[in-house]
Parts: sequence; C-alpha cells; structure tokens
Amino acid sequence: MRVAVFVICVTAAIGGTAWAAGDRSDFVRPLDIPFPEHAPYDPQIATLGKMLFFDPRVSGAQNMSCASCHNPSFGWEAPVGKAVGAANVALTRHANTVINSAWIAPLFWDGRAPDLENQSAGPITNEQEMNATFEQVVDRLSEVEGYALWFDRLFPDRGMTEATILTSIATYERTIVSGWSPFDRWVEGEEDAISASAKRGFDLFTGKAQCANCHSGWNFTDNLFHDIGVFTDDVGRAEFEPENPQAAHAFKTPGLRNITLRAPYMHNGSMETLEEVLFHYASGGMERASRSPLMQPFDLSDEETADLLAFLESLSEEETEVPTPILPAN
Repeated sequence: MRVAVFVICVTAAIGGTAWAAGDRSDFVRPLDIPFPEHAPYDPQIATLGKMLFFDPRVSGAQNMSCASCHNPSFGWEAPVGKAVGAANVALTRHANTVINSAWIAPLFWDGRAPDLENQSAGPITNEQEMNATFEQVVDRLSEVEGYALWFDRLFPDRGMTEATILTSIATYERTIVSGWSPFDRWVEGEEDAISASAKRGFDLFTGKAQCANCHSGWNFTDNLFHDIGVFTDDVGRAEFEPENPQAAHAFKTPGLRNITLRAPYMHNGSMETLEEVLFHYASGGMERASRSPLMQPFDLSDEETADLLAFLESLSEEETEVPTPILPAN
C-alpha cells in the first residue's frame, strides 16, 4: 500500500552505480510513502504509535522512551557519540536515525532487523537499552484507560498485544519522513534554491569524490553494508555474515537527509563534524582486507571541502515541527 503525502516523501535507493556528475534526475523524491500489506496506513494507528514512541512507560523503569535516543530536534538521533540506555550506561553504537525508515531494509547499523516491527521490538526488550518485557508493557498500558480504549477500537479482533503495539509504533515510524529541502527545490528546477557552491558540491559528490556510489537515490543510501575504514573493533555485519570477508567492520550506509542536525557521525560517533567525515573519505580510511574497494583516496582542496559542505547543508529540511503528543493519563 502507498499513501500520498504533500510535505514528505521518499524513494528506494540503488547502490553500486557509477554516477555522472551533475545528474539531478536520480534524486527526485516521489510523493508517497510505501506501507506493507500487513500494516496499511491508518492515521489513528499512526497517532497511537506516536504516543507510544514518546511514552516512557514503554521502558522497564519508565525512565526513557524511543524518542530519548531518536530525538526529532537532532535529526531523530541523539547528540552523543553512543546512545545511553535506561541504566545510564553508554551503549556500543551511535543511535541511527529513523528518518525515512519506511524505505530502509534491513535496519540497524548491522542490518539485524528485517522490518520496522522487528526494529521496534529490539530496543524495548534489550536489557542495555529500554530493559522492558512485552508482558510488563502490556500489563502496564492496559491499566491506562486511554490506551485500553484505543487498542480495543483500532484492533477489535486482538486488542493490546505485543504485535499490535509494534504495529502501531512501526506505522508511526513510517510517517517520519524528512521534509522538503533547498536541494529538492533545486532538483525540481528552481535554479536559485541552492548556492553556486552547493551546486559545485553536488558535482563533486556525484563525480570526483564518488560519494553517490553508496549514498545514492533521493534518500542518499544504497541500503547496503560497507567497511569504510573507520577505526573500530566492532565486527558489524560480520556477526550475521561470518563467511563473507567483506562483511567485517561493514555497516549500513546511512541516508544523508537532515545530516547537519545529526552530529556526531559514524556507527560509533567517532567524528564530531562533517569536515572530519569528508577528510576521512578523502584519505581512503584505514587499510584492511575488508575495506570496500569503493573507498578510494582523492585530493580535497579547501574550496572543494567548502563546496561539499554547502551541498550537504542543502539536504536539511527548511521547516521542522514535531509536536509532542498528549499521552493518556493513568
């Protein structure tokens, strides 16, 4: 099922392609969001999911919510190198954004979740993250009159269960889509929407720097895994593909929408600024057997760095407003 929207939308990305510098046609955003047949779009279910996303009662100690690590003010991430769990202990990785997740599969840095329903379940039940059980969450929320009423109304054949909670959260997450940016207006033909510097940066991004080989499509991700030579002991995708030598230290290509809001960067939050990220790619990264052959060093002048930054800045939406939901009282 696909639902039309007028402020937010995305398309799937295809990676591994050599790009022609300056070609805008591959970055046009469509006007609808894909929803799976098993969970078609329903505005009331999405609203219910939004309440659950922002409700700390979904965590074991009732001290954090999904939004604690996926904050809309920070590009739906957390502004720290590594996310902090319910026990106030840093986790092993940076919180990945949920922006445009309706077009992303599999999910997580290592791709361990095939869809948003499975992704939503992971943090809630992880002892290091939200540290809850679904038996605990269902028992707790069933005592909240507003939740009990809406689950019975929206899921009359099932009521409140682990599955209907996850369906609700996943439905909401699929509606979290980055808004129109100056880059989108330029792609649509508004020549003055971005600066001359940003246009040169786009040519570098799709040409000399070869960024678009992995950061492809309107969401700027090929949905694949690459070792880009970041210093790390984290095996990444290799945990699930141990026989694949290219999976070692390989992580999901993140999309670049609203990237200026999402510092720090990389799977471990090891780079504080976009300048650091650009210098890393220009250097080719750490040499090792698993490093992607797409990681090729290139010269990057100060002017080219400024142009690439101007382009990346043009990918951030021009207006951001995410009202906090009113949660049902106990």
